[in-house]
Amino acid sequence: MNLDISGFGACEGTLACSTCHLIFEEDIYAKMEPLVDEEIDMLDLAYGLTKTSRLGCQVCVQKWMDGMTVRVPQDVKDMRETMESRQNQ
Repeated sequence: MNLDISGFGACEGTLACSTCHLIFEEDIYAKMEPLVDEEIDMLDLAYGLTKTSRLGCQVCVQKWMDGMTVRVPQDVKDMRETMESRQNQ
């Protein structure tokens, strides 16, 4: 994914941040593979969470998804900084 959005995909797909947070249309979201616990935990930290939010790094793009519309939240926050801050307290 090569989006020109500052901070997007900061952990490079290692499920260590929520900067690749995407919002899917309900019909697409309903057809996707279920979330794993680690993704749910990281999404809890995502800015602008919705009921159809996913982390882009955890979505396997498939042929049936061709033509889908995906939204990127207006703000992206790298939650690794927050987690590091908590660990240093």
